[in-house]
Amino acid sequence: MKENFHNVKASTQFKRQHKADYGKEKIEILYEDEFIVVILKPSGMLSVPYPGSKARTAQEVLEKIYRSRGELSANHKPLVVHRLDRDTSGVMMFALNESVQKKIMASWQTMVTERIYHAVAENPRDKKRFLPDSGLIDAPLAKNAYNVGYVPVGENKNVDTVEARTNYKIICRGPTHSLFELSLDTGKKNQIRAHLSYKGYPLAGDENYRAKTDPFYRLALHARTLAFVHPVTGEKMRFEIPEPDEWLAYVKAGDKNPRVPIWNQKRENHQKPVKENAPMQKRLGGKKASHMDFIARGKAGLH
Repeated sequence: MKENFHNVKASTQFKRQHKADYGKEKIEILYEDEFIVVILKPSGMLSVPYPGSKARTAQEVLEKIYRSRGELSANHKPLVVHRLDRDTSGVMMFALNESVQKKIMASWQTMVTERIYHAVAENPRDKKRFLPDSGLIDAPLAKNAYNVGYVPVGENKNVDTVEARTNYKIICRGPTHSLFELSLDTGKKNQIRAHLSYKGYPLAGDENYRAKTDPFYRLALHARTLAFVHPVTGEKMRFEIPEPDEWLAYVKAGDKNPRVPIWNQKRENHQKPVKENAPMQKRLGGKKASHMDFIARGKAGLH
């Protein structure tokens, strides 16, 4: 039976055809005991199921592992305590029984002592929008019709929002991209992606936030560090898995010949013919799109 490609994002179609492990991504167990399990989740895998989705999840893969060992039961199964976006890779924790799950979720803000992300983001075209080397992005988030978080501006400020605060530090500011280190005061859906995009720094490979580059064929966001006090033993624990070395190398060198991302190619092909030596900006209509607010761009079909 052929896959139905209608209403599927261009980037998803591309991954189906070119990502070697598409739909078969593997997790790595970093630590486990009778109360918790800590894993490395790959990019491209959902953390947990959501209504209507049949895609594999990290939670499902863990269940299969425990089932194969004969260890899966009502009192020993992976239960969600936090999430990572599907295309975000990195360190993630599950509880292994309901009492531990409740304890973790009730004390998350105090038991988790460090939660650090690294990300590669496109630099703003206008240098006046460059962020300082470090700071706090304090901007409330709303959700659009597709359940994607964004910072409402202008006429859209009257929508329902939740508070969101992201601490950032620029590790390396390259010619075309920057490598960020980020930590969250609040953990909201799409928070890092929405906040950096709002400041003019969409993450490389981020179709939802109109990125113009996709150098790694994936979202350039990685949950690098998770440190916490064990919910049962009280032991201080810390897990750190670095992002790929190529991220920093790419940022330092700059993208001299950026490839047009798959999600921009259809839009580019529908532009009026231009001279071969015309700037890429004109071919993509990027300047105009960058001045449209999130909802307006969504209505215009720029997603």
